[in-house]
Amino acid sequence: MYSTEPVISSKQLWAARILSGLPTLFLLVDGGMKLFKPAVVVESTLQLGYPESAIVGIGIVLLVATILYMIPRTAVLGAILLTGYLGGAVATHVRVGGPAFNIVFPAIFGALLWGGLWLRDRHLQELLPLRGK
Repeated sequence: MYSTEPVISSKQLWAARILSGLPTLFLLVDGGMKLFKPAVVVESTLQLGYPESAIVGIGIVLLVATILYMIPRTAVLGAILLTGYLGGAVATHVRVGGPAFNIVFPAIFGALLWGGLWLRDRHLQELLPLRGK
């Protein structure tokens, strides 16, 4: 059987891997750290106004969403869940009056995740086409 899917170029696939891979790696490490709760994670979470008891649950949600994003069949669902997670991070930093970098950083990560997914998913490209002149 032949696939009816258009082929993604090698350059586009590598760009997608880089755009997706860097934030994915960071989110996996962040989620894993929340499971082990080192002092720096507990301290940061408390400063943001969340109880220590919420840390492991937040880590599990982050890891599940990130793993879903990494699996091609569930990548869009993972991207949607991560968008919600990252939106919560933006809202949290706005609420506590955090510095601009802490507010913008999750939004940039979201853009990288969606950009990488768009580059590697033809269905998403059809749904959200870039318009030329």
